[in-house]
Amino acid sequence: MIFHVVPLDDWLAVPDRPYSPASLAEEGFVHCSPDEATTLAVATAFYREVPGPLMALLVDEHKLDVLVRWESADPAPPPGVAPGTLFPHVYGRITRDAVDGMMEIQRDETGRATGLAVWS
Repeated sequence: MIFHVVPLDDWLAVPDRPYSPASLAEEGFVHCSPDEATTLAVATAFYREVPGPLMALLVDEHKLDVLVRWESADPAPPPGVAPGTLFPHVYGRITRDAVDGMMEIQRDETGRATGLAVWS
């Protein structure tokens, strides 16, 4: 299972189509994380100011119909993530049937990600 951070509104915007964030068009892949701790570090580093619910998609990479490469962060991983950590990069859209679940990223009053909670 790999994790992808997404604002809830973005995930719900086009529910009948595969998910395609801006990074796919801009960088050629969808950024994902290998585990919960890395997901929280990514959320804190890059999504701290994003309003509204922030989600972690639980993606079964074996259900994707596109290439997934495990690559180093460029230029460096976010604070709290060990150097040399490999990140799964999805080279195409995320099909909705590859998403096995979704958890809400809990944040403190400063926007720092503190944990994942079952989304209801």
